[in-house]
Amino acid sequence: MKRALPAILLIVASACTSTTGTTITTTASATTIAVPTTTVPTTTAPTTTTIPPASRGDWDGRVFYEIFVRSFVDSDGDGAGDFNGITSKLDYLNDGDPSTTTDLGVTGIWLMPVFVSPSYHGYDVIDYTDVSTDYGTLDDLRNLVKEAHKRGIAVILDFPINHTSQYNPWFQKSQAGDPEYTDWYIWSDTDPSTLGPWGEKVWYRNGDHYYFALFASNMPDLNLRDPGVTSELYDIADFWLTEVGVDGFRLDAAQHLIEDGPVMENTPETKQWLAAFDEHMHKVAPDSFLIGEVWNSTETSASYVPNSVDSTFEFDLSDAWLQAAKDGHAPPFVEALATALADYPEDSFATFLTNHDMNRIMSQLAANVDLAKLSATWLLTAPGIPFLYYGEEIGLRGIKPDSQIRTPMPWTSEKGRVGFTAGVPWELPWIGYDTFNVADEAGDPDSLLSTYRRLIRLREATPALDHGDTVLVDSGSEHLISYLRSDGSDHVLVVLNLSEDPVSDYVLSLESGPLAESVRAVALVGPEATTPNVVDGGFDGYVPVGSVPGYGSLVIDLSGR
Repeated sequence: MKRALPAILLIVASACTSTTGTTITTTASATTIAVPTTTVPTTTAPTTTTIPPASRGDWDGRVFYEIFVRSFVDSDGDGAGDFNGITSKLDYLNDGDPSTTTDLGVTGIWLMPVFVSPSYHGYDVIDYTDVSTDYGTLDDLRNLVKEAHKRGIAVILDFPINHTSQYNPWFQKSQAGDPEYTDWYIWSDTDPSTLGPWGEKVWYRNGDHYYFALFASNMPDLNLRDPGVTSELYDIADFWLTEVGVDGFRLDAAQHLIEDGPVMENTPETKQWLAAFDEHMHKVAPDSFLIGEVWNSTETSASYVPNSVDSTFEFDLSDAWLQAAKDGHAPPFVEALATALADYPEDSFATFLTNHDMNRIMSQLAANVDLAKLSATWLLTAPGIPFLYYGEEIGLRGIKPDSQIRTPMPWTSEKGRVGFTAGVPWELPWIGYDTFNVADEAGDPDSLLSTYRRLIRLREATPALDHGDTVLVDSGSEHLISYLRSDGSDHVLVVLNLSEDPVSDYVLSLESGPLAESVRAVALVGPEATTPNVVDGGFDGYVPVGSVPGYGSLVIDLSGR
């Protein structure tokens, strides 16, 4: 059952404000976006503005930003990013003032693991109630959360509970035979020799026994069937939600929590455990958010929502977009979007281009800025909860191994340090920082960063894009993707051209829909558009512009204002 969630106070959007459209032009290299005009209240400085906790719960109206803390900003010169570094850049993410346009405008942050861990990535946890000293102190994180909330930014933590580090005291006690911890992990007296879902080894010898570790020998799986483990994880979640004030969790490897013999993913017990955890979490913090990593088909991922978690990441849709952007062929993506719309309740999936486990989109698109802008337009006009991976907004590139897709954020073109640190960065910056960096893009209205800024504002100022329903529109072209977003009387038509060439042989058709006959077309992105002839709330034979520019976008207000 989807919870009714309050609106975010700092979003510049209102369904009843007066809106004026602007005629603009789009080329392959430049896109001007007209954000609907609204009456913006004067806000006090973020340091004296506190967003009431309830307002932090409007999850389907947020744009999230995924941060690898180690690579974002280093405040103390030790070469590793930290909490104070992120706090110093909060105004880059969202300055809390809706009248400004120099911040990115995101309203949520997902921090990759911050707990005590022996690894650089943090997914093998030693202590769940303290933070890595590389990142600072618990008070530093508390301050980051507090300052983020002042700016209307919610903060969720990566919570890897499928497994721990082999150095976690729980595992040390379990392998030593401590009766309190014996069953906190999965042990066998003999080697089951069962392989994992990817054909990998999952049972490892430890003395006279074998323990189960799905992902690696140094990350033994917790036994979530044990009541003591569950109780401990509940207490840990309570600590972060109530004592630190975070707004929720991203659950790593959510589909693998409880195995059933050779079945190591998507078991009924996994979903039941998550449902109970979700219920407990929302009793403790009613407006909190629980999103699961279910790296699987749309059908499987959707089966977790909303009874087990609030949302899951839509991997099929991400894959389909990347393929469509590469080959220019729209039908497979349209089919994937239709499946997601049908399988999830109320479009409650999370959308993304790439994340910390994938080659960065800019590398996958061969550094094609026009395609990157088109990808941004899809992400920020599509249904779902959008997540951006840090650096995506400036075209940061990276190809596996994993450390190479998690490199330092290039704030400047400074050789070697890229404005990330005054010391020696923990990992060398990725090539291309001399062109793709925040300093150089911030003042360029044609840059990828400026495009992201405008699109995020457009989404948050437009109810139909922010949280509206979605209806697919037939384009009559294999290169065009088109859909109509609607919320009440607010309607926005989106057309995306996957081809590098202009497309003129197209006709948009929607047999029936929510449009009023008094509709008037107003271009929000792209050239001035003609108004459709509305029949049964839809249209037939609609050609809004003579030619959709190569890699171009049309975002057209059809609200009739």
